[in-house]
Amino acid sequence: MSGRSKPEPVQVVKERRDAALAALVSGVPYIRFLGISLDRRGDELTAILSFDDKLIGNPTLPALHGGVTAAFLEVTAIIELSWSLVWERMESGQLDPRSLDPAHLPRLPKTIDFTIDYLRSGLPRDAYARARVNRSGRRYASVHVEAWQDNRARLFAQATGHFLMPERTDPGKDG
Repeated sequence: MSGRSKPEPVQVVKERRDAALAALVSGVPYIRFLGISLDRRGDELTAILSFDDKLIGNPTLPALHGGVTAAFLEVTAIIELSWSLVWERMESGQLDPRSLDPAHLPRLPKTIDFTIDYLRSGLPRDAYARARVNRSGRRYASVHVEAWQDNRARLFAQATGHFLMPERTDPGKDG
């Protein structure tokens, strides 16, 4: 008889990963205020900015507020970076995702700089964004983010950010 334990059902693993992501996102009230949600497919995240009239900056066009666009891109970058660390620790067995709750979350990376290219006006509709971690070390990370609305090939904004990484400790101790 083998000493290996039986693998968990796929649905249990999926639910645990989704719960870990939900805990990570729920720890940032501004994400809820903006109406940002995240769709997870494996280890890939897509951020969704659900349209709301409060997001309009120029009502005569109408167009999304530039600050909303910037916040959407920065939130996407920070959550992607944090999720990549959480994912890595979950997959290696160093982190039990059940230990993640709003009271015991890992600290988020801190923005060093964030450069945004506004390529066209954000229209009054849902927007989507994906981030790619270009480099992630112990102290520093670089992330690129792209945002689109109806057509992924037609970006309305993109950004590059550099982040100071938190010390890697047990998430239960970070508070």
